[in-house]
Amino acid sequence: MKQLKLVFLWHMHQPDYRNHGDGMIKVPEGTQRAGADGTAAGEFMLPWVYLHAMKDYADMAAHLERYPEIRCVVNFVPVLLEQIEDYAQQFVSRKFRDPLLRMLAAPDLDQIAATDRQLLLNTCFRSNHLTMLAPFPRYQHLHTLYLDLCREGETTLAYLSGAYFSDLVTWYHLTWTGEAERRSNPLIAALISKGEGYDATDRQHLLASIGKLISDLIPRWRALAARGQIELSTTPQTHPLAPLLLDFHAARESQPDAQLPISTIYPGGRSRVVTQIENAHTSHATRFGAPPVGMWPAEGAISTPFAQLLADAGCRWIASGEGVLKHSLAASGIHTAAHATYRPWRLESAPGMTLFFRDERLSDLIGFDYAKWHGRDAAQHLVTQLEAILDAASATEEPVVSIILDGENAWEHYPYNGYYFFDDLYGLLAQHPRIRTTTYAELLAQDQPIVASPLLQLVAGSWVYGTLSTWIGDKQKNHAWDLLCTAKQSYDLVLSSGRLSAEKSALATRQLAICESSDWFWWFGDYNPATSVASFDHLFRHNLIHLYRLLQLEPPTQLEASISSGSSSAVGGSMRRATESSA
Repeated sequence: MKQLKLVFLWHMHQPDYRNHGDGMIKVPEGTQRAGADGTAAGEFMLPWVYLHAMKDYADMAAHLERYPEIRCVVNFVPVLLEQIEDYAQQFVSRKFRDPLLRMLAAPDLDQIAATDRQLLLNTCFRSNHLTMLAPFPRYQHLHTLYLDLCREGETTLAYLSGAYFSDLVTWYHLTWTGEAERRSNPLIAALISKGEGYDATDRQHLLASIGKLISDLIPRWRALAARGQIELSTTPQTHPLAPLLLDFHAARESQPDAQLPISTIYPGGRSRVVTQIENAHTSHATRFGAPPVGMWPAEGAISTPFAQLLADAGCRWIASGEGVLKHSLAASGIHTAAHATYRPWRLESAPGMTLFFRDERLSDLIGFDYAKWHGRDAAQHLVTQLEAILDAASATEEPVVSIILDGENAWEHYPYNGYYFFDDLYGLLAQHPRIRTTTYAELLAQDQPIVASPLLQLVAGSWVYGTLSTWIGDKQKNHAWDLLCTAKQSYDLVLSSGRLSAEKSALATRQLAICESSDWFWWFGDYNPATSVASFDHLFRHNLIHLYRLLQLEPPTQLEASISSGSSSAVGGSMRRATESSA
């Protein structure tokens, strides 16, 4: 019987939020951060790694544990794994370098500083209020009280007691606990039922529960891989936009009129991309016992030179967006490739590597639309779409459908963090006779390997619009690239001089890799929320400043000025549809 091969790829990523500097830094007022007036060396400046770990990375593992018949690919970026391990160690040592966790652990919230009170008020209502605040009346009451006092003037906030802040920080962590954990952990259920009056003992119990959840996380994913249920893949070390590190002109392959930075090239880009790939392989082998079979390039951004480097590194598969395939087929003169997205492809210039492409429509249905549906209806609709793809295929063709999206940001828009959607979806797929969930590694290793069609030309692009415009092309993004290029030139000069010790050179190289992350460039632009833009703008410039200091150079004064301001009316920002027309 003909079957559709379905590959889910869940991409797990957060940039490095730690202050790797050597002292206290000032953070812009009103930005999204986990600190008040400043953040000391080693501190986490934003809490998203551990919050997503306890809500989303844990829930995604639990869904698979409930349905062992389901296969999928799970992509972990090395810089995320490093931070999860950092948090796990904090729970062991009880020396918390995340200000929010320190507040949860504080024995007496009546005695905390004014800056810490402000930290809790700034942070503990940052969530999707429809799904994470409104369902909990006591938490909603805390928010209503806060708004009422704000209308009376900020000075009235001084009347808030330690009991208020104890309830606030407890509720925030309860709402960021995954739905599967709420159902399986009696402590979480008891604390939610209690509703108010949380004391230091309650908070210590919750803290211990969070610590166990985070410490068990990587072993849980390792166990899923060991039993053959998932394929673990990776991304170059800090999630760099590799096609642009190799050549800024890659942006013009899909957008010939794209504006480029003043700098003509990122200095030494090829060696940096090779190093990022090598470090990812080493990280993966160390944590999971073997090198990865394939990679999800950062943002699904690929180009011919980058594909060649990945193939040279032994990468057996990569994946990208459907828009990249459409542009590449047109450039290759292939105009009659029906269902092209549902077959694997190969490049002559990247031998031994297979290319898969994301179904934009189905991926965006999960990312943006199904959250508004009843879980069973959404799951059945997706299965019906997959059945239609199979029915439309020729008698000799077994389509390979790739549904690829991040495994963390969409679920807060779903009721119960997507629990019922996944329960229904995985349940339907586990019993479906004509749809088989699988992994890319399994497809390549089967007795009769899938046959990849030749792609004559690969047009550089990403999963967003099939272009690189999300990371380069406007004035603010280009300015950020120029700042990075200038810092890289200084890095090259200092390291070639030999005046840094081996240890200090390694620290500078690590810092450079953090600066190369694609995330900073994603956020620059007036279509993103101002508070988020301010946070990431500050983080990027701080990282560059620290790089200069590691190089024993005075940072340029232009790093004191903001790059981008964002928009006061924009919402979201962490997720984007694949096509502009559906945005």
